[in-house]
Amino acid sequence: MHALTEAGHSYSSAARELGLDRRTVRKYARARTWHEVMRRPPRRPSTLDPYLDYLQQRWDEGEHSAKILHQELLAKGYLGHYQRVKMAVAPLRRGLPLDEPRERPPSPREAARWTITAPERLGPLTAQRLHRLLEHCPELRQTHELVRKFASMLDARNAAPLPDWLDQLASSGLAPLAGIATALREDQQAVTQGIATPYNSGVNEGRITDVKLQKRIMAGRAGVPLLRHRVVLIAQLRRRYAAPATAAPR
Repeated sequence: MHALTEAGHSYSSAARELGLDRRTVRKYARARTWHEVMRRPPRRPSTLDPYLDYLQQRWDEGEHSAKILHQELLAKGYLGHYQRVKMAVAPLRRGLPLDEPRERPPSPREAARWTITAPERLGPLTAQRLHRLLEHCPELRQTHELVRKFASMLDARNAAPLPDWLDQLASSGLAPLAGIATALREDQQAVTQGIATPYNSGVNEGRITDVKLQKRIMAGRAGVPLLRHRVVLIAQLRRRYAAPATAAPR
């Protein structure tokens, strides 16, 4: 494909000559190395992963015996089998880098959950992945900073920074955030009260969730009287067993 395109053939012409799809030709013609078009599934984490840097260091120092390397790792706390070490250094014998684990990119749902979760509640591995994600995506880093500022207002029940925060949303250059700012400004007084007071609509939202759940469970099985009876019973059970609290959790 490179030979054809470098000779002046268009992608379509090369695709016709090779009997391939034009998009396939374009993908391979644009690739500078074969690594760019290889798709390898992420390797599962291994107990050897924390010792890969040490293996590379010892290999660079001239120790190429898998048995000796395994013994050294055992002294450092590694509990795995010798065969795993032997397989790990096999790429080094062929002049290739160690087969390090590659992370699966987080899904949009995961990235959103990491963003809205308080940093102190994230596990060490998740915190590291979020840090790397924010380093590679300035837009997401900006969003994360704005989310944490809003969370700080909720924690302190201080709505004073809200106007300035809305201005930052509007001027962020990100259309979804600017849209949120517009929506919040339409009901800014209620938002201010929601931040500054211990009251919120959590109880009402919970009742609505109960009604929707019972509707789905009983769809096509009973009429309105039974459905109403179940909803009333669920509300009574929640009032009876709910822990007393002055305010619902945010």
